[in-house]
Formats: sequence, structure tokens, C-alpha cells
Amino acid sequence: MARRTFRGGVHPIGHKELTKDADFELYLPKEEMVYPLNQHIGRPASPVVKKGDAVLAGQIIAEASAFVSANVVSSCSGKVKAVEKRRSIGGSMVDCIVIENDGLFENAPGVGEKRDPSALTNEEILGKIKDAGIIGMGGAGFPTHVKLAPKNADAIRWVIANGAECEPYITCDDRLMRAKAEQILQGMDVMLRLFPNAEGVVVIEDNKPEAIAEMQKAAQKHDRIRIQPCPVKYPQGGERSCISVVAGIEYKITQLPADVGCVVENVGTIYAIYQAVCESTPLMERGVTITGDAVTRPCNLMTRIGVSCNELLTYAGGFKDGVQAAKMMAGGPMMGIAFDNLTVPVQKNNNALTFLRTDEVVEAEKLQTNCIRCGRCNRVCPMGLTPQMMSAAFAKRDYDRYENKLHGLECISCGSCAFICPAKRPLTQEFKVAKAEIMAIKREQQAKEGAKK
Repeated sequence: MARRTFRGGVHPIGHKELTKDADFELYLPKEEMVYPLNQHIGRPASPVVKKGDAVLAGQIIAEASAFVSANVVSSCSGKVKAVEKRRSIGGSMVDCIVIENDGLFENAPGVGEKRDPSALTNEEILGKIKDAGIIGMGGAGFPTHVKLAPKNADAIRWVIANGAECEPYITCDDRLMRAKAEQILQGMDVMLRLFPNAEGVVVIEDNKPEAIAEMQKAAQKHDRIRIQPCPVKYPQGGERSCISVVAGIEYKITQLPADVGCVVENVGTIYAIYQAVCESTPLMERGVTITGDAVTRPCNLMTRIGVSCNELLTYAGGFKDGVQAAKMMAGGPMMGIAFDNLTVPVQKNNNALTFLRTDEVVEAEKLQTNCIRCGRCNRVCPMGLTPQMMSAAFAKRDYDRYENKLHGLECISCGSCAFICPAKRPLTQEFKVAKAEIMAIKREQQAKEGAKK
């Protein structure tokens, strides 16, 4: 049974006013383009081009190398400059294809041709999505063709479009729904072809009335799709929160959404599905919000994947006079990734670049005290966990208790506990470290067991 809202959650200041009224501006990059081969969950893609090769926009330059992997497509025309390690937005050095952008953006043959999706089989639809290199564009980066091929398609009851966009500062999904409502719903129709027993539901927080109105208007032409406004509360945009609100279901971390009859995709991903299946256009561009109180001209850009963050910031006017950003993030302040190198490229799942004058994490560290046992972190956790006890177990490195008694691996790293903590404890960071260390221990154990065989 559907619910009005999900368990827990917090209400951070939205800061949406900086860009919510800013229409998309088309920005075509001018400098070299860089394409990491690991822009998705799973195994990195394998290059199919080499230095000196000429490429066209829409051409596959790296192919999925495993079941859970995704193609990488060039978003510009030009010549391959190098296949080498470059710094990624996450901070690590990763294998990348670097293309010298000729500025012409000449498309590969067939790109942009209209196609009737009703003439395709389900297998052909999934093939088009795979060829296009589409992944989850809301942040997770899971290959879409894999998510849309569960073991039992007939058991899927809800296809959920995540248009909540609950993260502070970010408005690119809001603007996409206002501008491309019909195309998004056509993309949902394509998805619903794969799941004959499912209902399509678009979840949108009610601080986006213009997007709700556009999507409701477009939904009048689609019998199997409805729009579900919901109260503003973070992290409504989390996959589990969407499922809780639409289907009234909570599930364990060992389960996938498909195990409880749900498929969830971000509205940007669904628009990319529409482009791939209906317009023969692979994933080459995405909406990016450039925002924050350090930016001269906050804006929403429709730009090409592979462009450098520095080029987008420059287009937005750079930093305000006399201002240097104390914090730069890919994404927003709750779940975004902090970075310090503006030359890194925008990837498929990067929806925003946020530049702030003040680093609130540094300021919180100055005020940090011991836990005061107030229990607020427990009340706001959308997963029903006990962050206070998890933190104590982490401090002792009691990972058996952390994982098996406190179920700490079910933490979704939303940051609600750290946000609400009056003692300014770095709870989310602790839990990220705990998960990484637990997984490293498991890998070591598996390697030892494999060596014995």
C-alpha cells in the first residue's frame, strides 16, 4: 500500500532559488574531451579505438566488458589524442580515452534518425539501450540495460520515474521535466513495454509545481502512467524512499528493487532511453546544474559528457570577484563528492557542480563534541538504523556487531544523521569507512578461500 511519505528524513535548506527559474542553455565544449572507462557500476569498458583514430559523435569508443558494464560513446567528433590514465572526479587516476575535439560535432551515420519503438521487440529495445551506453543518471550509475532485464519481467508491478530531486541546490531534473515532459513519458512507455503488468508512476516533490503541471498534462495521453506529488523531505530521491512512497514496501539490502516488484529510474535516464530508442541518439549529453554562492552566474546547462568542469565553470562566469570556493562538489552538499581539481571531466552520472564559499564540514569539525545520546540520528534515519550505536561499534572496529547486529551495511550514506547531529559527529564519513573496510575484509577472506581450493 502506498504511503504519503517515508520513514525518517530531514529538511535541509533547498537553495533551489539560485537556478530553478534558469532554462537550459545549450553549451558545446571547445576543449579536449575526456571519457573515463569506469563511469558506471561494474567492470570498466574496453577501448575499441586507439591513438590517432578519427571518431564521430555518437560512435562507440569503448565496449561493455562484462554483464554489468556499459558502453562509452564519444560526444564529439575529432581525433583520439590518447588512451591513458587521467584524474577522475572521484579523485583517483583511471583509464580514459582523450579526444581532440574538432568543434564540429559531426554525428556518426544514423544518429538522430526517428524510429518507431512499436516496431521493435523487447530484446531489440534492450539492445538499443545497451548500445547507447545508458546508466543511472541520478548518481548510482548502474547499467540501465541490466536493470531493465530482471529474471521475471511479469512480476514487476511498478515502474517508477524518480523526479524527486531532493538534493539541495540541484534543479536540472526539474528543468528537464518542464522542458521534456512528453519525451520522458514516451521513454516510460518504452520501459512499460518490457513490463506488461506494471504501472508507471512519476514521483515529484511538491516544491516543483511547474514540473508537476507539465508532467500531469503530458500524462493525460498515457493510460498506464500517473504523476505522484509528494511532500518535500530528504532523501525522497533515494531509490528505497521512492519505493516506500509508491508501493509501501521496505526491503533488505540483500534484495534488489526487482525482488519486490519495482524498477526505479531517474527522469534523466528515462529521457536518455527515449532518445536512444525513439531518436537513435546514444548517451552523449546531460543536464548539469552549475550552482552555489561562489558562482558568478548559477545556471542549468545541457552539455556534452566528457567536458571539463573548468570549462563549465568558466562559461558560468567563474567565481565571484574576490571569492574563492572553499568547497567544490560534484552533486549537492548531502551526497555529493568533494573534489579539488577542475580539469576533471563531467561523467554520465554527474548532475551538478556546486561551489560554496564555506566548507560546512570544516566548520562542523570546529564544533564537534562527544555524542550527547540525544537519539536524533536514530529518528531521522530512513533505513530505521541506529547511527549512534553504529558509530560506537565503528570506533571499536567491532565489525561483527556493526554488520550483523546493527545492520550497518544497509546505510545508504544519505547524510541525514550527520546533518541532524547537534554534536557535529562525522557519522556519514565513519559509515563510509566502515563499509569500505568490511568489504575489504570480505575480499581478503574470499581470496584466501580461493587460494585453498
